[in-house]
Amino acid sequence: MADILGDRDDNIPDRPTRVAEPSRESQLPKKFYKSAEVAEEDGLFKVLLDGRPVRTPGKAVLQLNSHSVMENISSEWNAQIERIDPMTMPVTRLINTTIDGVSTDMQAVKEDIIRYAGTDLLCYRAEAPEQLVDQQNELWDPVIDWAQSALNARFVLAAGVMHLDQPPESINAFGVHVGQIDKPAVLAATHVVMTLTGSAILAMAVLKDHLTADEAWKLAHLDEDWNISLWGEDEEAMERRAKRLIDMTAAYHVIRAMT
Repeated sequence: MADILGDRDDNIPDRPTRVAEPSRESQLPKKFYKSAEVAEEDGLFKVLLDGRPVRTPGKAVLQLNSHSVMENISSEWNAQIERIDPMTMPVTRLINTTIDGVSTDMQAVKEDIIRYAGTDLLCYRAEAPEQLVDQQNELWDPVIDWAQSALNARFVLAAGVMHLDQPPESINAFGVHVGQIDKPAVLAATHVVMTLTGSAILAMAVLKDHLTADEAWKLAHLDEDWNISLWGEDEEAMERRAKRLIDMTAAYHVIRAMT
């Protein structure tokens, strides 16, 4: 319909009702404190807003046995200006999730990571073009080899997208290492890395300090970067990717601070 109406005036909203819709920013809570600082009590660190502790959405005190992580959270709260935007506070969101969710059922999160390993990104390879196949082999194979040597988990590879069952003994071996994660915040952060990269193997390599966040991120986006080299960037897709990278960096900080 837009074509038969001629060129659209850029000043007219895409939807007529948009002019009446409140902006996202106006719906965010107003900043109600002057400053945030870290305090310690009984070996746990918490963030105080004008002397009062930050609480999770579930009303629990947001606290952790890591001064470094809490300093990062304090910085996020101090960076807020007129309104509080949770999307600019990735570490706060991660620890909220840790306290309200992950800490109450760590086993379910561990099982999810183990299931992910059964359909891992690194195990499914392109059939063509040859240059992409070569890149996957060159960059992904060393991580698969690392998993076999460091985790005793031998993953088999498949060409294309047809499901391939991994050897049960490999999944069991991988699961042993997942089971050893004993800190809810580290488990939550590892799950975030897995979700963002599409790979439990990459997440485990980050956890074990075999890969940095940047290295894992590049490996996870190998196919996407290949397509970008051919067809160019999509602005909206790159904006979404940049936001996910912020979450990836936050999760990496938590892992390195607590392992």
